[in-house]
This record gives sequence, structure tokens and C-alpha cells, in this order.
Amino acid sequence: MEAAKLFSKAELNRYNRHIIIPGFGLMSQEKLKNARVLVVGAGGLGSPVLLYLAAAGIGTIGIVDGDVVEDSNLHRQVLYSVEEIGMAKTKAAKARLESLNPYLNIMVHPLQLTAENAEGIITQYDVVADGTDNFPTRYLVNDACVLFHKTNVYASIYQFEGQVSVFNALHPDGSRGPNYRDLYPEPPEPGVVANCSEAGVLGVLPGIIGSLQALEVIKVVTGVGDILSERLYTFDALSFESRIFNLTKNPGNPLTGRNPAITGLIDYEQFCGVKAVERAVKQVSAADLYAMQVRGADFQLIDVREKEEYDRANIGGELIPLGTIVENAGRIKTHKKTIIICRSGNRSALAIRQLEDAYGFSNLYNLEGGLSRYFDELELDLPIY
Repeated sequence: MEAAKLFSKAELNRYNRHIIIPGFGLMSQEKLKNARVLVVGAGGLGSPVLLYLAAAGIGTIGIVDGDVVEDSNLHRQVLYSVEEIGMAKTKAAKARLESLNPYLNIMVHPLQLTAENAEGIITQYDVVADGTDNFPTRYLVNDACVLFHKTNVYASIYQFEGQVSVFNALHPDGSRGPNYRDLYPEPPEPGVVANCSEAGVLGVLPGIIGSLQALEVIKVVTGVGDILSERLYTFDALSFESRIFNLTKNPGNPLTGRNPAITGLIDYEQFCGVKAVERAVKQVSAADLYAMQVRGADFQLIDVREKEEYDRANIGGELIPLGTIVENAGRIKTHKKTIIICRSGNRSALAIRQLEDAYGFSNLYNLEGGLSRYFDELELDLPIY
């Protein structure tokens, strides 16, 4: 067979269990070898996606990630080991994938995907697998895939739940399927939905969801099976319940609807309100807060995490979850220094902005780095995870 000429004897032996599947065969394996797939995010989802795509024989795999391996990654990011802590994820991932399958071309982009570099990177590939954990990059990936005519295999995870879909899929008639903005035209309010570092995630969950994401990539590339275009798959790890929701194109989609307002890549941090959250607020350091506690200074301490987080560990602050902070503004003192705290400092900064905008507070301070930095810098044993 002609396709066999593309493969060495060693490759044919490696992919034998694929090739002998009825309805898959050598032609599908050839499509995998010729494919160029970009994985955006080499974290919890990216780890299983990259491992299974490499094992399956995707000929060219691109990896976009600007982070380094951290010890707190390892409970879910199975691509890495303790020896690689501090190493760039792209470098560690490339080495691991090449050791798994030497017949591939691994291209690394050790940077954060932005509106400025997205076109130059994404247009090099056929399919994009979105494994990001933040809204600015998620909307950027979606819009870039639509504008540059790429299929976007999407997945996301949150605590015990995950979801998978295939956006902007190419149909036989040349049209494209729904995209992420048909489901979520606008992002949620900043700080309302936390990322994994804020909300946590069950370590095995990205393995499950990322494997399904890799499956959809393989189906998109080979044309075997029915892909999750026009459908959203959801999985609840606690109840082990799966559901599939039908998706249709939204006429109000600002990118592809009846009256599109977005015709090019935009400032996605501003669009998602990230810059608003990061506007300067008055800060207090972990050391200064601890010193105030030790000397019994007269100040108010407000904790804006959720009750479950607070019950696991707290430092005595008054609990007012972020979602209720404005309606409970009357509980916050105006005549003394008030320090607002959360896990990392993001939700507390947002709470301060909301209170300042709504009621003009001028005595609010954010715990810089949140409780995570507080416990780390003071070398305290009380856990907050």
C-alpha cells in the first residue's frame, strides 16, 4: 500500500494495534502522521493530551506554555517529575514526548499566547487543542481559531467537573460549526469563577477530560467517528454522571453572529476584566499583617473565600464570601484599617474594587499574595488547600 511507504518498519510495528482496527487502518494512521496539532497549555489537561497524541503518532505537535514546572503541579500534571521542578514546561514536555515516541516533530513555543503572536503560531497548525485555565486565553484561542479557520478542540475542568467540545469544526459543505462564543458570548465577571490555583481540582479529573480531548483531536484528524461538534459533553466526577448538550449557533455571537462586533484579535485581558481586577489597590504584606496580629493592633480582617475554604483553615478573619461582599458592606468598618484576604489575593483585590466603587471606602487593604504567601513566608504549618 502507498501509505505504508510513509512508515518505517519500526513505526508500522509501533502502530500495529491502530492499523488492525477495522474502520481505522493504515490510512488513518497516515493522517495522524501528516497532522500538525497545537496544544495550548501544557498543564493538567495538556499533560494527557500531549502524551496520548504523541503515543498515537501525531506527526507534528506544537506546545505553547510560558510557565515552569512547580511542585504543586505534580498531583495532576503527569507529564513531569520532581527532577524537572523549575524547568520550563515546554522543555520538559519536549524531552518526555521525544522519549515516548522518537518519530515525531515536537515544536515548542515557550511563551504566553497573546493577540500579538497568536496568528504567527496558530496558522502553522491544522488543529488546536485548548487546555488553558483562564478566560483571556480561552477567548483568544477561540477567536483566533475562527479568524484563521482552525478547528478548536476545547476542554476545561473545575474542581470535580469537566467539559469537552469541538468548536469551529469544518463541515463537509465547507461551513463551520458553533464556536465557544456561541456558548459563552461574554466572560463571567472577573473573580467569580476561579482557576485551578484558586478553586482546586481533583488530580485525576484532568486525566479523564484530557484523554477525551485527545480522543476528539484524533477523530477530527482522521475523520473516524462522530466528533463533538454542535455538542457539549460534561462529566461530574462525584456522581459519575455524563451529559451531552446540543449546541447551535447564537445569532448574538459577537464574532460570528448576525451583527459581528469583533473582526480581529483584541485585548483579551481587558475584555475579561483582568486589568480591572489588577488595578492598584492598597496592599499590606504578610509580615506586616502578622506583626499587627502579634501586637494586637486595632484593625478588621475580612476573609472573602467560600465557607468550605474558610472551614479548612483560617486566621480568624470575619467570613464574607466575595459574592456577598457588596450586600454586606454594612459589616465593614469605615473608621479603622480593614484588611481583605483570600487565597492568592485576586478575589480580595476584586472585593476592594467593588466596595470602593459602590460605597467609596478608603480604608481597605489587600493582603499581598493572599493566605498562600502568608503561610509560605511565615513558614506556618496550617494548610489552606
